[in-house]
Amino acid sequence: MNELLYIGLITIGALLLGTLVLHLLPKLGGGGRAIMDWFSVAPGLDLVVAYFTALPMIVGPILAGWAGLGVSVAAQVLSLLIWSWLHGWAHPTARKGPRIVKVLNDLVGAPRNYAALWVTTIVVPMFWAVRLAEIFVYPFLVWIVRFPRYTQSEWVAVSRHKFDGLVGHDLIWCLYCDWMTGVWSLGSEMLRNVESFWCPIRFKSTNKCDNCKHDFPDIYGGWVKANGGMDEVTAVLKKHYGDAEVNAWFGHPARLTVEGSPPMPDDEGTA
Repeated sequence: MNELLYIGLITIGALLLGTLVLHLLPKLGGGGRAIMDWFSVAPGLDLVVAYFTALPMIVGPILAGWAGLGVSVAAQVLSLLIWSWLHGWAHPTARKGPRIVKVLNDLVGAPRNYAALWVTTIVVPMFWAVRLAEIFVYPFLVWIVRFPRYTQSEWVAVSRHKFDGLVGHDLIWCLYCDWMTGVWSLGSEMLRNVESFWCPIRFKSTNKCDNCKHDFPDIYGGWVKANGGMDEVTAVLKKHYGDAEVNAWFGHPARLTVEGSPPMPDDEGTA
């Protein structure tokens, strides 16, 4: 029991100390702000998110098995609640002003709003699985079959901590959305290349095609109809990849640029 208590207290202390460091960095001059900016985009952001979400769930089980995992997760929840209260207390004007949480509590009721938010945390490991695939798996496709490279910091980044008026509860959940939206969008972008390269055939279900066309524009932008033939499929592959320097999905900007980099203006040379 003492061991579990120590794990919980150390986890809470470490997480709150981490938040204190992040709050102090912008106040340390240009160097501190530069570090904070690095922590706001990948790969620095990956380290920050790993510290607060993944590390406790790794260390806890190593030290005390399943009980250690449970204590670590409970410590993460408690740390988030403590920080939210402290941050709101430190910004009384914003706390008492217009708040997202106040409006949503009025719309659906506070118990439902809070319960739904905590339900969303269950998928954090799933987002981490996607993020790890982006970091460690997709680069092999760039190397092996010349898929387009991505500047991942343009996708996996957070900025809502700079939005005026977001405090406590609202801020932490908006940052969570900020992170997961970028991770998911980058994963979807990478998957567009996979689908169009290996199987540019529309789905038989019109409903599925319509539902997926926003995330996979090539469905109606070049994929072969579901009742087509393999000669059409091979013709599409030859058309879009036969002379391509980068094997990107059909509407990818890399088809108009060089390795995904915008072409230089005419007075600076040609791409």
